[in-house]
Amino acid sequence: MKCLKWISLAMLFWPIAGIAAPLPPIHHVFVIVLENEGYAETFGPNSPAPYLSHDLVHQGALLQNFYGTAHYSLGNYIAMISGQGSTPETQSDCHSYIDFSGTTLDKDGLAIGSGCVYPAKALTIADQLEQAHLTWKSYNEDMGNDPARESPTCGHPLLNSADHTQKAEPASASHPADQYAARHNPFVYFHSIIDRPICNTNVVNFSSLKEDLQSIGTTANLVFITPNLCNDGHDGGETKKPCVDGRPGGLVTANDFLKQWVPVILASAAFKQDGLLVITFDEADIGVRYDTAKHVYIEKKGDASACCGEAAGPNLKPGQTVFGVPDEGPGITGPGGGRIGAVLLSPFIKAGTTSAVPYNHYSLLRTLEDIFSLPHLGYAAPPQLKTFGGDIFKK
Repeated sequence: MKCLKWISLAMLFWPIAGIAAPLPPIHHVFVIVLENEGYAETFGPNSPAPYLSHDLVHQGALLQNFYGTAHYSLGNYIAMISGQGSTPETQSDCHSYIDFSGTTLDKDGLAIGSGCVYPAKALTIADQLEQAHLTWKSYNEDMGNDPARESPTCGHPLLNSADHTQKAEPASASHPADQYAARHNPFVYFHSIIDRPICNTNVVNFSSLKEDLQSIGTTANLVFITPNLCNDGHDGGETKKPCVDGRPGGLVTANDFLKQWVPVILASAAFKQDGLLVITFDEADIGVRYDTAKHVYIEKKGDASACCGEAAGPNLKPGQTVFGVPDEGPGITGPGGGRIGAVLLSPFIKAGTTSAVPYNHYSLLRTLEDIFSLPHLGYAAPPQLKTFGGDIFKK
């Protein structure tokens, strides 16, 4: 595993005005993404997830003003690894796995067009890490449980076909329950990844994570973890319907997943040496009812707020609709994905740290790029966007 040198050219000149304080020497980052909860529900006094909202918060840092960047799920995941803005198709979670309509990137590196699977020119942090001779791996729970539905590696729908992973599939005589959702695995939405053999070696089933954590040499510099549709809290919960495997789902089951797996990550040699664990959500909860005859909203609920000067993106046009609802920005009914919060744990973070600084998924990407000395992609690049800093890490 290649190690990074902490001192970069910019750091030599710190603290000259306008140059951020140096990040600690983090060389292994673990990201766990959960689903569809606003800050108050997750971190409020009556949270159904006490291990996350109490135990882990007291062990690390709570980012009180961390925001999603879109509604629904997929646009957030894509933002986290590429800095790309939403398209109408990603806002509706790409029920059809449609190829991108254009191959042109604008001056900021944003793909111009519509669709779901970004052109090879649109890069991700995975591509950047490879170019820097660093490593990455995406671990996806249940991927390939039903091999007739998706492959156990690089699992994605057929190009320009319906996505049959939109709903969890119960167990049958031939396979266990398959609760994998391609839309929660952003790496399979980029031709720069799916068109190459590395997709099969690096986008894998979650079952290999524990073995890979056994040594620093087998732990990637960036580890991206996608729980299944029950363990990420997507299914069950407020719907009062259990997951297809009978568990309650929602924050209760997400909390159980974290209780099982966070200690495994924290005990790994890579984390203890120079690790950072980020636990966050894709978006806040949202719901809307619209009268198409009268062209008025009957009801809006949930949170579509934004922070950090988030831009709408070049591919969202006034007057378009998503699921029959007039689009008012990346958040469909607003400018963003809502306030969700995040918890960070690291040997470089003082237990019980709290930050009120506004951050979003683009800030997360920018921070990862700064940790690994990479250029900033897309909407992670604007100078006003903050990298995680001294409000979080030990002075």
